[in-house]
Amino acid sequence: MRASAVFSCAILLIACAKKEQKAADTTAAAAPAATPAPAPSPAPAATLSLADLAGKWIGPARPENSDSVLVIATITATADTTGWTITLPKRPPLPFHVSVSGDSLLFSNGPYESVLRKGVQVTNTGVLHKQGDKLVGINVAHYKGAGADSVRRIRMELTKQP
Repeated sequence: MRASAVFSCAILLIACAKKEQKAADTTAAAAPAATPAPAPSPAPAATLSLADLAGKWIGPARPENSDSVLVIATITATADTTGWTITLPKRPPLPFHVSVSGDSLLFSNGPYESVLRKGVQVTNTGVLHKQGDKLVGINVAHYKGAGADSVRRIRMELTKQP
């Protein structure tokens, strides 16, 4: 009886092993999953033209995290990199140095006495992007000798004048 019990268990094990092997074989024979098509690459950004920016641009400069207007700036733009100026309240026009990189207008100006901090020299750098009839972007003001408050980020939104 013991021999028949061992024989029955052996047959049962063999039968179970064959079923598991068949299941494994069936899975291996399944067709590989199709790989998704690569996403189309985004269209290249349009190159900004200084000639398209020529004219007068006016608008507020605001702190990066507030809607309070700090100053109203006027930028006079030419069709090339020479002759650009920025005019701030109660100030003569200041040179405004520009260059183009793809769809970005990079700028810098200064040092000059800050409109916001009397007696403190400031130098500005930033980037603007054309959005319809506006130039929008961030100006980073670097104040000389201002300690911990030596840098301020300012949002600009200038509208082209007719």
